[in-house]
Amino acid sequence: METTEAQVWTAKVYDANARFVSDLGADVVAWLAPQAGERILDLGCGDGALTAVIAATGAEVMGVDGSADFVAATQARGVRAEVMDGQALTFDGMFDAVFSNAALHWMTDAKAVIAGVHRALTPGGRFVAECGGHGNVASIVTALRALGDRHGIDAALADPWFFPSVDEYEGLLTAGGFVVDEIVLIPRPTRLPTGLAGWLETFRAPFFHAAGDKADDLLAEAEALLAPALREASGVWTADYVRLRFKARRV
Repeated sequence: METTEAQVWTAKVYDANARFVSDLGADVVAWLAPQAGERILDLGCGDGALTAVIAATGAEVMGVDGSADFVAATQARGVRAEVMDGQALTFDGMFDAVFSNAALHWMTDAKAVIAGVHRALTPGGRFVAECGGHGNVASIVTALRALGDRHGIDAALADPWFFPSVDEYEGLLTAGGFVVDEIVLIPRPTRLPTGLAGWLETFRAPFFHAAGDKADDLLAEAEALLAPALREASGVWTADYVRLRFKARRV
């Protein structure tokens, strides 16, 4: 069965099942090193947890996200935010830096993202981000693809992301008018506080919705397939995260 159902974000579910994403973003903020008075865009700001951290430095921060629920959550923190597609940014020379954490891999048209960021920055402005890199959640993707084949679910729903290698993304940045100062791939096994089910509910709901009334059975199959690789004897689940982190400057 094929479906075009899109990922839908809610701040409540994200907070319950994925708070670790922003909690682990402190190192990326350190790479950004925001300064008071700087104009900074948080691209894919989510619920604004890190946007508020950046704002606390005295920088003038604006968040953008494709989810209206996330934008409302960011605004509730007292931070300016707007609903906007990260692949179609409308800014022109407005920012000294663009920051992004755990969002770029959802924007599969990387060339459009990089072009929009380049246009949004002032000359010499920096682009600092972390996203899923090559090999990120490879076990989960492999299991879901196998289940999709078995149950007739569109494989695109199992793997909707763009997880580039260092060479691939550095090439895109260079071609897009950036000088890359640093780019690294970081293996980071990550504990899932609400288990695999909570992670899948947050990040792959469309895949299970496509299974209709068999969704619970499909989830049980996914857990059975992945338990040998990702579940400890204590019952704790750890996802095979790999992050791509970089710092680049607009030419």
